[in-house]
Amino acid sequence: MIRRNFGWLAAAAMLALLASASAPAFPREATAPGSAPAAGSMQPAASPAPAETKDPNQTVETILREQEQLLSGQRFSYDPGGRRDPFRSLYENVPLSKKGPRPKGVAGMLVAEVNLVGIVRDSRGGNIAFFTGSDNKGYFLHVGDEVYDGTVMAIDPVQGTTTFRQQVDDPRLIKPYRDVLKRLVPQGEEKAHE
Repeated sequence: MIRRNFGWLAAAAMLALLASASAPAFPREATAPGSAPAAGSMQPAASPAPAETKDPNQTVETILREQEQLLSGQRFSYDPGGRRDPFRSLYENVPLSKKGPRPKGVAGMLVAEVNLVGIVRDSRGGNIAFFTGSDNKGYFLHVGDEVYDGTVMAIDPVQGTTTFRQQVDDPRLIKPYRDVLKRLVPQGEEKAHE
């Protein structure tokens, strides 16, 4: 008795599965020709004709064309509205908007191209940061001195740091600058000495 019921249940389940697989996931509402779709409908703006009436080659071409439109951004777009694109890396380099050749010396070097070597006290009581540049020469910088893409904002001999305000011409950022901290002893080496 149980075996007979099991066979009927299995047949009924198989029929329900076939019926659900052949039905569309989002049934389309019938609209009159030439009329606009309803406001809350799930129907795309330009729906293709049913696949049964088309040649299989045309169906493949339609799918490939729609994928190409999707990848090229013709069908969907992202409007950042002044916000940073969440899919772009935070670490990527943004090209500088300054044109022309760089000046000679430390004034033509980027903040990333100078390394803090030491901090000394000036005879007038101010602090001076000693840097090596990308040309392997030494340079002394005071607060307010400029490099190609930034300005020295602070020199702290107790912490062994120098703070640069780097100009960043990135329309995705709210502030047109960021503060970059240069250390005498890099953070990875501090832990090795302790």
